[in-house]
Amino acid sequence: MDAQARQKNELREIERESERFRERRETGKDITETELEEERRRRKLMGVLGGRKFGGYEGDPVWDDVVPIEQDDGEGALAQIAYTGEYAEAMGYLRAIMAANELSPRVLGLTSHIITLNPAHYTVWLYRARTLFAIDADVHEELEWVNEIALENQKNYQIWHHRQLLIDHLFSSLDPAQIQELATKERTFMTEMFDADAKNYHVWSYRQYLVRKMGLWDVQQEMESVEALLRRDVRNNSAWSHRFFLVFSNPGYATEGCAATRHDPKIPDPIIERELQFAKAATFEAPQNQSPWNYIRGVLRKAGRELRTLEGFAGEFVVEGEGVGEEVRSSHALEFLVDVWGEKGEVERVTWGLGLLAGKYDRIRRGYWEWRGGELGLGGIGMGGLKV
Repeated sequence: MDAQARQKNELREIERESERFRERRETGKDITETELEEERRRRKLMGVLGGRKFGGYEGDPVWDDVVPIEQDDGEGALAQIAYTGEYAEAMGYLRAIMAANELSPRVLGLTSHIITLNPAHYTVWLYRARTLFAIDADVHEELEWVNEIALENQKNYQIWHHRQLLIDHLFSSLDPAQIQELATKERTFMTEMFDADAKNYHVWSYRQYLVRKMGLWDVQQEMESVEALLRRDVRNNSAWSHRFFLVFSNPGYATEGCAATRHDPKIPDPIIERELQFAKAATFEAPQNQSPWNYIRGVLRKAGRELRTLEGFAGEFVVEGEGVGEEVRSSHALEFLVDVWGEKGEVERVTWGLGLLAGKYDRIRRGYWEWRGGELGLGGIGMGGLKV
C-alpha cells in the first residue's frame, strides 16, 4: 500500500472516531474534558490529512451546536471589509449566539477572543457585560482581565465604559471598607495607566466618574495622587482639571449644579485661599506654564473676585518699561495683567501689553491679540505697544 492510500485510510478511521464521538454526545452521554480534547486533536489531524484547515470554533466540539451566521453586507456593497479568517469565523459564531440570546460561560471565551482581535468593538463589549451579569461571574476577576486589555490599548474608549458598567454592578454589594479598598485598587491601576500617558482623556473621565460614584471627594489619597502627578509634571493640564473638579464640585460644600465657570458663594474662603496659594507656587516653578494661570482665573471666578485682586502677584513676573527696562518672565502673567488693566479702564497699559504679546512674547497668536485690541477700540497695535 502506498503512502497516499495509507493516508486516506488513516483519515477515514479518524473520521469514524469523530462520528462515534458525535453520536455518543447526541445520546446525552456526559462528555469529559479529556474526550473533548481528544476530539479537538482528531479534527486538527483530519484537517491536515484532508488538506483543509478547520477554523478555531469549527474544530472545537464545544461549538458543534452553533451554526455560524456570516456577515451580510448586501448585494453590490461598495466597500466590503477584508476581515481575517479568524475574525470572520469568531464573529459568525457571535452573531449566532446573539440571535439565540445565549448567555453562558462559553460566551465569555468567545467575546474575549474577539476583543483581543478588535478591542474597539462596542457591541461585543456590551454583550460580554450582559453575559457576565446574567451568569453572576466574578466581577473582580473581570476587572483584572480588563486591566491587561487597557494597558495594551491605551486609547480605547470601550474598555472604560465596560469598566464603568462593572463598577455600577458591583457597587451596591460593597460595604464602606470594601469601597475604599476597591477605590485604592482603581487608583493604583489608573496611576499605572498614567505612567504611559499622563493625559489620557478616557482615564481622566473615568476617574471623575469614580469620584462621583464612590464619594471620593474628601479622600486624602485622591488629592495626594493628583498632587503627585503635578509634582511629576506641573504642566499636566488634565491633573489640574481634576483637582479643580475635586475641590469645586465637592457636594459637601459646593452648590449643586453650579457650572465650573460660575461664582459659587458657598465655597469656603479657606479653600479659596488654599487653592490660590497652591497655584501661585506652581507659577513660580514654571512661569511660562499656562495651566496654573488658568487655574488661578478659575478660582477667582468661583470666589466672585476680580482679577485685579492679584495684580500685585502677576506684576512680579512683568516689569513695565521701554526697551531694556522691560522684562516679562511670563506671557501668561502679562495676559493676566492686560485683563486686569482692562477691568480698571487703563487703556494705555492695555495697549502696551497687547503690543508686547503680539509683537514679541506670543507672536504665534498675533492675530488674536490684534483682534483683542480692535474689540477694545485701540486700533492697530505693534511691537512694544506702539500703534501702527
